[in-house]
Amino acid sequence: MSSALGEPNAITIAWFLVFIGLSLGITIWASRKTRSADQFYAAGRSVTALQNGLALAGDYMSAASFLGIAGLVALSGFDGLIYSVGFLVGWPIVMFLIAEPLRNLGRYTFTDVVAFRLRQVPIRIAASVGSLAVVSFYLIAQMVGAGNLIRLLFGIPYEFAVVIVGAVMLAYVLFGGMIATTWVQIVKAVLLLAGASILALLVLARFSFNPLALFAEAAARYGANVLAPGRLVNDPLDAVSLGLALMLGTAGLPHILMRFYTVPDARTARTSVGYATAFIGFFYLLTFILGFGAMVIIGRESITAFDAGGNMAAPLLAEGVGGTPLLGFIAAVAFATILAVVAGLTLSGAATLSHDLWVNVVRRGHADEREQLVVARGA
Repeated sequence: MSSALGEPNAITIAWFLVFIGLSLGITIWASRKTRSADQFYAAGRSVTALQNGLALAGDYMSAASFLGIAGLVALSGFDGLIYSVGFLVGWPIVMFLIAEPLRNLGRYTFTDVVAFRLRQVPIRIAASVGSLAVVSFYLIAQMVGAGNLIRLLFGIPYEFAVVIVGAVMLAYVLFGGMIATTWVQIVKAVLLLAGASILALLVLARFSFNPLALFAEAAARYGANVLAPGRLVNDPLDAVSLGLALMLGTAGLPHILMRFYTVPDARTARTSVGYATAFIGFFYLLTFILGFGAMVIIGRESITAFDAGGNMAAPLLAEGVGGTPLLGFIAAVAFATILAVVAGLTLSGAATLSHDLWVNVVRRGHADEREQLVVARGA
């Protein structure tokens, strides 16, 4: 299959420039409102439940969710769903066990809560090391994804692509803080849900809007086992272990937990998780359609020819059902997805370094607003 992937085209570049322009416009607007540490870390605690729900969904629906799970389903069939189901099941835990106490006891980070009743310095150091390790590994994976995506779409060197992503993301966080990050995530969530919905509808249109016909076609082409579990994870202990890791891992991500400080009270925090769960659940249902759609319409051989891990399944599917214009839009959405998540991760890492380590360990709580803001931006 021939594809425009890897060759620069005007439509893709136009969509990228529109999103970058919109994002930087939000950052300029947010920079005028970001004057204190409270506004930098927590958007002045003025975010509504619906806004925070969309931002949580935007923060969570990463490139791994969009590109990775669609590719996993395309190559592994039904078993690819273990990741999306595992991620989703973590959200009720966040809603019922974490959101309210976190908002009531903390100030800016999760570490505030665990340090509340324990010895401040050792707990903050230990929790910060854990948070920074999670942020670093997550950040590396997102940046690798961004570099590969831009390399394939624009035909520019991978290293240069990573530098571009880093520069744009730093502009969001440095100048706009949590206010800019929140609105970039809201815009990205709306774009991603819209793009995935359009793509899923175009796929289903080829099968008379009957998902069962799509699954039957996949089974006819690749065998009935694509609809059966056990091909990707066939040991029961491995399945339970992976499921628990996905479920509990969701409840411990620093950039997700930080979002609960942006709302005015605990009730709003809990409500925002309800919204986020609905948006994320709907999105993961769509990835199932996208994965099987790519498997049938594009074919596994064509997908792995572009990327051995199948991560380009969704962009290739967009091109297959909607041509270059839809490829350009979906590619820009995938880029927006990475950029928004990277901005959230960077802000979370900056909060850990400045609030937890500098203010509460080095300065023992004696740092004014201006000093906190300078250290956060430096971090």
